[in-house]
Amino acid sequence: MSFYDNGRDMVESRYRVSQSFEGYPGIVHGGVQAAILDEIIGRVSLIEDFHAFMMSVRLDVKYRHPVPVEEPLYIVGKREYLRGRYAQASGMIYLEDGTLATEASMKLIELPQEIRLAGDPAQIFGWRVDQ
Repeated sequence: MSFYDNGRDMVESRYRVSQSFEGYPGIVHGGVQAAILDEIIGRVSLIEDFHAFMMSVRLDVKYRHPVPVEEPLYIVGKREYLRGRYAQASGMIYLEDGTLATEASMKLIELPQEIRLAGDPAQIFGWRVDQ
């Protein structure tokens, strides 16, 4: 997945999930949908500071509509608040026709000191950062 932020409070992505990640035939597995939302929501803490990693402490997912494999999806993460070590954010998976298929809310906390990254996250994870 590629992620793009608006510089303030939102991260978005467009993605097609491979058939190899289906649960029921033709439908993206719910765990994969949760992982996609976890990834995009977790990126909201990085908008202003690429080193400000946070981790999820609670993820609540609502599955509203089946998500088909191999179809274009629009995925959004929105920060609701960021106060010190804590954040609250939400995420949505939309189908090509605009139908809200899956939504989630997440509570995040700053990474504990003992697991904070030493060095540039782009090099550690092999990410490419376009500006």
